[in-house]
Amino acid sequence: MRRFAVAAFLLAIAAPAGAASKEIERLQVQIAGLQSQLAELQRSAEETQREVRRLNEQLADQSASFRKTLADQRVQEEAISAALKDLSDRLAEIHEGYQALKATLPPASEAPPGSVQPGAGGGTTAGSPPQAGVPNVSAPVAAPAPRELYTQAYADFARGNYDLAIAGFAEYIKAYPATDFTDNAQYWIGECLYGKKQFAEAIEAWNTLFRDYPSSDKLPDARVKKGMALEKLGRRSQALVEYRYVVDRFPNTQAARIARERLNP
Repeated sequence: MRRFAVAAFLLAIAAPAGAASKEIERLQVQIAGLQSQLAELQRSAEETQREVRRLNEQLADQSASFRKTLADQRVQEEAISAALKDLSDRLAEIHEGYQALKATLPPASEAPPGSVQPGAGGGTTAGSPPQAGVPNVSAPVAAPAPRELYTQAYADFARGNYDLAIAGFAEYIKAYPATDFTDNAQYWIGECLYGKKQFAEAIEAWNTLFRDYPSSDKLPDARVKKGMALEKLGRRSQALVEYRYVVDRFPNTQAARIARERLNP
């Protein structure tokens, strides 16, 4: 009887111990599962971080490439805009010169200055025999008429034949130093040199205009073009002086409008 009581007591103690052991095992399994899930989440988070870094780097590269492309486009647009503006200025100057020339030249049917009308001046008519004892001397070749010489030089300029135009305008100045177009001829010599990209020589040509023809109506245009030539030579501070001079002295001219644009690019 006593032995039975001891055995029963031992069984009562062992039963709760076995249940506790199973509960511990179950908890250990859950902990292991949670640890595995946590490790998986950590790996997933690391992969996500790597992907985020990769996307950020890719975005940064694309952004830098986009900024460079945008900057290149702006540079190209500015170059095109400057070229168009220069072309527009050239066309405006050519049109202005053409209109001024057209308004002042005599009609084409009018005989050029210095020409001899048939029968005028007591000359012999066709078929009349020469006077006895008078030697048959050929008349000297007349210099080109002012209109023809100037028109041909300007036509050469408009075609881009700058060397021919310079020679023609220089010949006009030499042959006709005091006409209404002598100062214009000097101005267009500067334009020809500018067209040849001989900017220093163009400046000298316009300086000659300022010195020899101080009342010329081409002074505003020449001042602006001198400023542009100075800019081409990298002398912008001197160019700004020319632009301000035009704006101050000739405020209501087309040249002043161009000068203002050059002052505030």
